[in-house]
Amino acid sequence: MVRVAQVDETPLPGETPVEYVERLAELKAAAVDAAPDEIVIGADTTVVIDGDMLGKPAGVADACRMLSLLSGRRHEVITGICLRRGAERMVDHAVTAVWFAPMSEREIADYAASAEPVDKAGAYAIQGLASKFITRIDGCYFNVVGLPIALLYRHLNSAGRPWYFGFDAHRESVSGSAAV
Repeated sequence: MVRVAQVDETPLPGETPVEYVERLAELKAAAVDAAPDEIVIGADTTVVIDGDMLGKPAGVADACRMLSLLSGRRHEVITGICLRRGAERMVDHAVTAVWFAPMSEREIADYAASAEPVDKAGAYAIQGLASKFITRIDGCYFNVVGLPIALLYRHLNSAGRPWYFGFDAHRESVSGSAAV
């Protein structure tokens, strides 16, 4: 079950991108009511270029600004995760390098005008229309989508609760919640 956690996503003064996404992931996990034995997953993603964090665009013009910054360049996508069960918490993050192809002003305007960039850090979705602009990644693809599955899987298993993704007839039944 997915429960959206409402938290203030304003970066704190002097906060690094890693500190930022880990703090938000922890706040989101803490904001969700859950039974003591349920696992709650909080996550937050930011895009970093030239040391600046790009969150969700404020509108089409802001999406164009962000996409212009990313065009023809390398940037990093950082996602923080927090697993919470009762009072126990585990916080971590993943970093993926992403390279954008050069984009024309028309391509930037057309993509920014689509509904896709509105709620995405850095104003793009690698799994959607923006996929045609991505020339290379180094790291976890799912991190760029917004949830580093391999990292999450590793931590869930280390917590003693095997978790199986996909449709496995032999999988355990695990109750849980997600905060995104």
